[in-house]
Amino acid sequence: MSAERTTGSRPVATPSTGTRTRSVASVPDEHPVGHIQAWIGLGANLGNPLVTLQMALRELAQAGDVIVQATSPFYRTAPVDSSGPDYVNAVTRIVTSLAPHVLLALLQRIEQQHGRQRPYQNAPRTLDLDLLLYGKLRIDDDTLVVPHPRMHLRAFVLRPLLDIEETDMMIEGQPLQQWLARLGDTQPLQKLPA
Repeated sequence: MSAERTTGSRPVATPSTGTRTRSVASVPDEHPVGHIQAWIGLGANLGNPLVTLQMALRELAQAGDVIVQATSPFYRTAPVDSSGPDYVNAVTRIVTSLAPHVLLALLQRIEQQHGRQRPYQNAPRTLDLDLLLYGKLRIDDDTLVVPHPRMHLRAFVLRPLLDIEETDMMIEGQPLQQWLARLGDTQPLQKLPA
């Protein structure tokens, strides 16, 4: 996630209505009126990525107006359109009353607390928190594009999403599983021990 405007094809995501929680669930799938579900991609490839992601998840859960509902397992992946050491990635589903841009600002503050710098696009990073989906809302402005425009092209997003969501979750009118199958073995993932 960056403050720069993201361009590219815009996937349309339609989360399934009966989502299930498989790992690290802290609350049931129901959420209070006035709150919305959002999905956040987490990644890091500098320092100790696994520890950094675990700390970022705790900080997110401690933020006001955010409830972490489910978090996928962690996966090790080679950089995609980037460089440096392997990444550790995961996806988390939250419920929040924060507006999308306020949530983005929170994610960027957490990134900065972990030393995130943006010397150039797709630079290696200590922490990357991407707002993938914010309910069914579509946003395309100078600071935020939701749904994330490349999530359907990233195994490190699709596989973790499948871990915490029903298989009928759709992106651009196709199930997550179909997008993942299209990638084949081009983006191998290694599930890390729990």
